[in-house]
Amino acid sequence: MKVYAAILSAGSLAACATPDLPPPIEIKVPVPVPCVSADFPKSRTYPDTREALRQAPDQAEFTRLLAAGWPLREARLKALEAAIEHCRKTSP
Repeated sequence: MKVYAAILSAGSLAACATPDLPPPIEIKVPVPVPCVSADFPKSRTYPDTREALRQAPDQAEFTRLLAAGWPLREARLKALEAAIEHCRKTSP
């Protein structure tokens, strides 16, 4: 009976033994990342909108509105071009 119990306990212990597992493999998965940062300034409302130009009482006001909007658009264009160039440089 003792032999039977010893064989049974040895068999049950052998069944619990697990083989050596291979080491984990590192898998790199590309994750999309936005190129333009979230704090990039949003487009603003320019003074020379179609509605404002239509409502201009005279040619002087019309020209003043255009002159006020032009540098703002140029500054926005420069910022956008810089952001696009940065994206081109950082994208794979």
